[in-house]
Amino acid sequence: MIAVIQRVSSASVEIEKKIKASIGNGLLVLLGIEDADTLEDIEWLSGKIVNLRIFDDADGVMNESVKEKNGELLLIS
Repeated sequence: MIAVIQRVSSASVEIEKKIKASIGNGLLVLLGIEDADTLEDIEWLSGKIVNLRIFDDADGVMNESVKEKNGELLLIS
C-alpha cells in the first residue's frame, strides 16, 4: 500500500465531464492498494494520514492535523 498525500484548499474528481466528488480545505490522497495489503495496513495508514501535522497552527507553524482543522479528505484509489 502506498499513498501520495497533498494538502489542498480545494480538490475535485471529474469523470466524463461530471464532478463526482469535491472537497474544500483538506487532504487529497492518491492511494495504491495491492492484494497483500491487510486490514491492519489500512488502519495503520488511515491513522497516519489523519494525524499528519501538516497544517499551520495559530503561530504559522505546521503543527495541526486535518482532524484538528476539521478539514476534508478526498481519497482516490
